[in-house]
This record gives sequence, structure tokens and C-alpha cells, in this order.
Amino acid sequence: MRVLITGNMGYVGPVLSRYLRENQPDIEIIGYDAGFFGHSLIGADTLPETHLDRQYFGDTRDLPASLLEGVDAVVHLAAVSNDPMGNRFEKVTEEINQQASQRLAELAAKAGVKNFVFASSCSMYGYAEGGARKESDPTNPLTAYARSKIGTEQALKQMDLDGMAVTCLRFATACGMSDRLRLDLVLNDFVACALTSGEITVLSDGTPWRPLIDVEDMARAIHWAISRSADNGGAFLSVNAGRSENNYQVRDLAEAVARQVPGTQVSINTNAPPDKRSYQVDFSLFESLAPSYIPQVSLDTSIARLREGLERAGFKDGNFRNSRLMRLKALEAHIDSGRLTEDLRWANRKTA
Repeated sequence: MRVLITGNMGYVGPVLSRYLRENQPDIEIIGYDAGFFGHSLIGADTLPETHLDRQYFGDTRDLPASLLEGVDAVVHLAAVSNDPMGNRFEKVTEEINQQASQRLAELAAKAGVKNFVFASSCSMYGYAEGGARKESDPTNPLTAYARSKIGTEQALKQMDLDGMAVTCLRFATACGMSDRLRLDLVLNDFVACALTSGEITVLSDGTPWRPLIDVEDMARAIHWAISRSADNGGAFLSVNAGRSENNYQVRDLAEAVARQVPGTQVSINTNAPPDKRSYQVDFSLFESLAPSYIPQVSLDTSIARLREGLERAGFKDGNFRNSRLMRLKALEAHIDSGRLTEDLRWANRKTA
């Protein structure tokens, strides 16, 4: 089986490529990435791309059709990947997350790709009262990032993709250890705060709900999706990817980290205005379609792996929120140095 992974040099890619290599040894893995975060390694003993057969560099907006020849499955991770970046680069977010995704799906279908896996997001539920959201419930995207995800899903559903099975995995909020760690994710941020300052400051009143999924469990879900047949969920499928037991309030996450990092103090701003990003998610559809791929990594295990990984790397940066482990800061550093343009293209590289 030949698989193309776009955005493989981000947060999920290193874990995914290792997982696929270990669980499907005969697989051929091709990576395609712009390289924005290739230098953002922490604690890695080897370059994660050693798990790949081939690595290509380029902008997903310009991905060549020839790269899809002989490919059985596409895993589309490449994206402007969170709310702060989406707010800073709103127009580019639409270009990369939505327009380029539609183009890639069209190219993949023409090339005879059997499975197209789109990394979507539960963030499209935005602010949702009245219980856990199912796939059939209305969405309420509050940010450019969330709008790009639901926009892409809607476009893919309407496209004629020549029988290619499309799986949109609406992932819960990512967490956990990776060779290219992100610290702009709620649980990862809390662990970094606990280790560097001994204090977790929750800026909201702690009541907002977040569903979580460890990055290893994201890889597990993708492994299922690259071989999913149309008779298991339909030719087009949007599905919440996570586990129903893994819906947490933000204060619960802070307290769970404090339990594993002794001496950590938790401060919650009980007078804060309500955080509009609050939603619980129902994952029963995923659990029924992919019973062998249900998330297995517990909250405590995710925290323990983060702590062990950061300590092994000698992580002590109390100013980490201004470091390259925050994706927006990494992009701004590239732009400030003149390496990257405002439309997120390398300054010294011609476009197709």
C-alpha cells in the first residue's frame, strides 16, 4: 500500500509515520511538506522522516499531480492549524485549508486514489449547549480555522470524486507527545506550565468543555481510514474521531496535570467571562464503525508521556509561549527574518 501524507512534518506526522511503519510494515510512505516546522524538534533521537520512504518539499497549493501516481491513499494533514494562526492569516487559511484541499481531492480522484482522509476538527461545533454534539447536529464555527474545516467538508461532499472513499475525521482537541511538539494546545500547555513554573493559570472560569484525543490515537484513527471501504460508513463520511469518555472541562485538565506534577498550583479565574469555545462531542458513530481503532491512550498516560518527553529533552523554557514550539510564533519568526512572505510562501522559492 502506498500512502501520501501531506503536512507530515508537523505535530501529527511524526507519530503517524512511526505508527504506520510499526503496524503495517509493508506500507510505502511518501511525505509532502512545506517545511515550516521541520526545525521544531524536541527530544528526538532520530529524524522522524526516517520512517518514510520518500520526502518531498513544497507548498500544498502547488502539489504536483505526478506525485499521486500509484498512490492508494492520501492523508491530508497540511493546514494552517489553529485559531491564532487562522486569525492572523485568514485569507491564507482559506487558500490552504479549503481551496488547496479541494484541488488535492480532485487530483487524487483523477489519479485513481482509493481513499482520501481529511484531518477535520470538532472545533466546528464552536459553542454548543444541550449535550454532546453528533455529526447530524448543526455546526457553529467561530473562527477562520473552524470555518475552513466545515467548508472543506461541504465541498468534498458535493464533488464527484469517481468512487474515491472520503473520510473526514473530525478530531477532538489534540494532545500528547510528539517529536515536533506543539505547546499551543490546552493539555500540552498545562504540562509545560507545571514543569517550568509550578503553576497553571486557567484564564477562563474553567467550565468550558473540550474533547481530547492523544496524537497516537489520531494515528490509530487514520490507520483505519486509509483502508475504509464505502460499505462501512458510505463513500463520503464525516465522523467525530475520539472517545465519548474523553470530554473534559478545562479545570479538570489542569487538576489532572497538577496531580502528576507534584507541587503544581492551579489558579482559575472564576470572574472571567464565559469562553464561547465550549462543546462536548458524541463519538458513538466512530466507536461503532471502527471498534478496533477506538482511542486507547488515557488522559493520565498522555500527561505522563508529555512530562517524560519534556524532562528527557531538558525542557526548562519558562518563556515557551514565545518559542518555536508555538506554531504562530514559528511562522512569525520566519516572516520577521524575511524567509517567509505574508502569504506563507518561502521568499526565495518560485511558485508553479
